[in-house]
Amino acid sequence: ALRLLNLAQAHCGAALTGFELMSDLCLQLVSKHFPHMRLPFPQNYPQYVLLELSDSESGEHANTMLENLITAALEQEIIQDAVVASSIAQSKSLWHLREHIPLAQAAEGKNIKHDISVPISRIAEFIRATDMLLQQSFPASRMVTFGHLGDGNLHYNVSPPESTSDETFIARQAEVNHVVHDSVHHFGGSISAEHGVGALKRDEILHYKSAVEMKLMHSIKQALDPLNLMNPGKVL
Repeated sequence: ALRLLNLAQAHCGAALTGFELMSDLCLQLVSKHFPHMRLPFPQNYPQYVLLELSDSESGEHANTMLENLITAALEQEIIQDAVVASSIAQSKSLWHLREHIPLAQAAEGKNIKHDISVPISRIAEFIRATDMLLQQSFPASRMVTFGHLGDGNLHYNVSPPESTSDETFIARQAEVNHVVHDSVHHFGGSISAEHGVGALKRDEILHYKSAVEMKLMHSIKQALDPLNLMNPGKVL
């Protein structure tokens, strides 16, 4: 996926406005719980990318860029197949697959969510390593991985094995979090990305931020909010 991102940036530049990574389990859950939604390929692949171009020049120009990108990606064996939306309706149907992932997860049952960020160059390595670590400690656990590869934000969610009850698995949430957050830290990432630290990660963030970083955060907070009126008790 990283090679495809680099290739897309080289071919499309600023016209590349969407690059969403989705694991196979993401789409399988969507298909399971929303059977009316059609998957784009007749066979399964380990990972999928939803790529979008927005070109101010013309639709024809965007199509040419996309065709050249797909041709290059196939020739370099970066991708195995591709589906191109030929209408706004088809484009929306592809985006609906991505947007229904959280809904499909909720329908499947409880899961342990992680809103993280990892340096883009290390995302693939992070996923492989963390998947392996979790399988060692929690065999048959199911990782639902999706996010904005272009900025390094990743939803790395862990669902229980199909043979394990939600309650039994959720009881080990702290252990799962420890494995994931340690791995995020190892790969130079952050355990909090799009959704912020809030109250849930306020204590845990102390394990992954240095004293200098925490002092800087306190200084910024004091400078911007000396009366502690904005969201008191959260983050700091």
